[in-house]
Amino acid sequence: MTLLRNRSLGALMAAEFVSLGGSSMTFVALPWFVLATTGSTAKMGWVLAAELVPVGVLGIPSGAVIGRLGAKRTMNISDAARAPLMALIPILHWTGHLTFAGLLAITFAIGCFLAPYYASSRLILPEIVGEDETLVAQGSAYVQAVNQLTQLGGPILAGLLIAWISAPTVLLIDAFTYLFSFLVIAIFVRAGRRAEPTEAARGILAGVKFLARDRLLGPTLAAAAVLNFVGQGLVATLPVLVFRRYGADAKILGWFFAAFGGGALAGSILASQLVRKVPLLRLTAAAILAMSLPLWLLSVSMPWWLVFLVIAAFGFCAPLVNAPMIAVLTMRTPEPLRPKVMTAVMTISGIVGPLGFLAAGLGLQYVSLTFVFLFVAGGFTVGAIAFSAAVRNGDAQPQAAVPAPA
Repeated sequence: MTLLRNRSLGALMAAEFVSLGGSSMTFVALPWFVLATTGSTAKMGWVLAAELVPVGVLGIPSGAVIGRLGAKRTMNISDAARAPLMALIPILHWTGHLTFAGLLAITFAIGCFLAPYYASSRLILPEIVGEDETLVAQGSAYVQAVNQLTQLGGPILAGLLIAWISAPTVLLIDAFTYLFSFLVIAIFVRAGRRAEPTEAARGILAGVKFLARDRLLGPTLAAAAVLNFVGQGLVATLPVLVFRRYGADAKILGWFFAAFGGGALAGSILASQLVRKVPLLRLTAAAILAMSLPLWLLSVSMPWWLVFLVIAAFGFCAPLVNAPMIAVLTMRTPEPLRPKVMTAVMTISGIVGPLGFLAAGLGLQYVSLTFVFLFVAGGFTVGAIAFSAAVRNGDAQPQAAVPAPA
C-alpha cells in the first residue's frame, strides 16, 4: 500500500476520476444525442469515428510534441483545449446553430488531443513512481481501477441524467470535468522530467522503427489493431441494441457501459496484486484469451440483465491484459523513445477504430444484430489468439538490440 501514499499518484488518480467520469458519461450521451436528433445509425458511426480519426492522422507526430513539452504539460494543454470544445456542442445545439458538419468538426478537434493526453497519462507514471517495471505495472493497475470506477458509475449516471436533464447538458458537465483535471494536475502532480533526445529517438517515425524491430511489441501491436477494430464495433452496436430490443431506454444503455466498468474495476483490483506475483507477459497472454469467450453469448437474444453480466465478464479481463502490457511496453522502451513509441502504439492500434465504428454503423443498416455480434465475437477471438501467440513467442525470444540512451 506504500505506493498509494504517493501524493502525485493520488492527485493523478483524482484528476482521472473526475475527467474520465465525465468522458464515460459522454460515451453514452454523445451517440444517444446523435440517434435521438437524427435517427441515423450511420451518422452516429460517423460522429464516433470523427473523434478517433485524429489519432490516426496526428498520433505519431504527437510523440515529438510530448517529447518536447513533457507528459505533464501535454496533459494540461489537452485538458485546457477540450473543455471549451466540448462545451461548444450543447451551446450550439441550444442556440440552433449546430449542424451535422459542425458536430463532426468539433468531435474531430476534441479527438486531436486524445492521443497526446492518453500517451502522456501513461508516460507520466515512471516519473511519479520510478523506473521499476513492477511498480509501473502496479501504478497502472491503480490508475485503471480509478478509470474503471468511472466507467461503472459514469454510464449509470449518464442514463439517469439524460432522462432528467437531457444529453446536451451531460456534455456540458463533461466540459467542466476537463477544467477540474487541468487544475489538479497543474497544482498537485509533481512531474515534468524530460529525457534528453538521443540519435535513435530523432525523427517522427523513430517509435515506429523501434516497434518494427522489437520481436515482442511489433507482432503484439498488429494483433491489438484487430482487437481494437472489433472492440469499437461492439461499442457502436450497444446503443442500437438498446434502441431495437430494450425499448430505447437510455438507463439500460448506461447499465451496459457500466457493466464493462464494474467488471474492469474488479479486474484492476486483482491485477494490482497479480502483477507482483505472476510474470507480466504470461498474465496478459492468458487474460486476452479469456476476454474473448463471453462475446459469443451476445449473439443470443436474452434479457438485458444477462447482457449486463456478459459485458461485465468481458470487462473483468481487460485490466489483466492492459496493466501488465503497458508496464512492459513502457519499461522495454529506452526513455528518450517512450513518447514516440507510446503514440505510435496508440496510432497503429487505434487507426482502425474509426473503421470499426463505421463498419458497425453502416452494417446495422443492412444486417441483423445477431450477425454483427457473431462477427464481433469471431473477430475478437481471432485477434486474441494472435495476440496471445505473439506475446508468448516474444517472451521466449531475446529483445531486439536497440541503441542505449545517451
